[in-house]
Amino acid sequence: MKVIFMGTPDFAVETLKVCIDYHEVIGVFTQPDKPKGRGKKLAPPAVKVVAEAAGIPVYQPKKVKEAEWVETLKSLEPDVIVVVAYGQLLSKAILDIPKFGCVNVHASLLPRHRGAAPINWAIAEGDAETGVTTMLMDPGLDTGDMLLKTKVTIDSTMTAGELHDILAVKGAELLKETLDKMAAGTLVPEPQDNALSTYAPMLSKDIAEIDWSMPAEKIERRVRGFNPWPVAHTAYEGSAMKVFRAEVIATIGGMDSSETAPGTVVAVERDGFVVKTGDGFLKILELQWGSQKRMAADAFLRGHQVVPGTILEQKEEA
Repeated sequence: MKVIFMGTPDFAVETLKVCIDYHEVIGVFTQPDKPKGRGKKLAPPAVKVVAEAAGIPVYQPKKVKEAEWVETLKSLEPDVIVVVAYGQLLSKAILDIPKFGCVNVHASLLPRHRGAAPINWAIAEGDAETGVTTMLMDPGLDTGDMLLKTKVTIDSTMTAGELHDILAVKGAELLKETLDKMAAGTLVPEPQDNALSTYAPMLSKDIAEIDWSMPAEKIERRVRGFNPWPVAHTAYEGSAMKVFRAEVIATIGGMDSSETAPGTVVAVERDGFVVKTGDGFLKILELQWGSQKRMAADAFLRGHQVVPGTILEQKEEA
């Protein structure tokens, strides 16, 4: 099949490689290069690097919906447009171009977790499983008819980064199967049940700020769900403290902490320190404080005298 691929980040790379291996990729559309790092030098999206290495024409429109880009897409005459974390919404004019339509690879079991950050919110919301869904795109946000699904179990220690890597591979495999069946005419699209839909909003540093009034279990899931970005964070001694790993603690030596404010350190142990939450306790096991490097909590404690009664406060900047 003649494929136009639209995608941008690392998550889309494995799927692009499958398209290159098994189909004729006639063009790759990706987001414009963006400043990166301390020097703010322009860096290409991951998808662009792979496409150029394969000798595939790359297009980087700021707004793919503009008339000139719609005409470019029409002139390429694709059989199908594959979309994986592209970062731009497609107009109906674009959706109507390919013979077989536009196929999106979405990192959730639709209709659950429509939106920009399904991997992160699957963990943060405590889902026991997630997966990948391929769907025929329509003008809505992840509302098109579903084609195929594959499931993945979320274990109790999995971070968003780890789940991302698993789903990237699963998504590529599912896309290959989807296009094979599409070419054979054996796919049966299934409408989504909108009543079962949930939304996975885009992440930000503000969202990742720890609200210590939440239950310990919910905070711990957010720590994993927001790792490696934007990273759950609080504040200690006036500087931001990022939390990369934590665990829920049922009780602390039978102590009565009913009058202790959430966010208060109630115990300091060899491998970390324990914080009171809105319901239960959370032990901080890995962190990054201020400009220091990321480290295990026991290493941090060797250089900082955290004492019971210390209050970890909310801080806008992280």
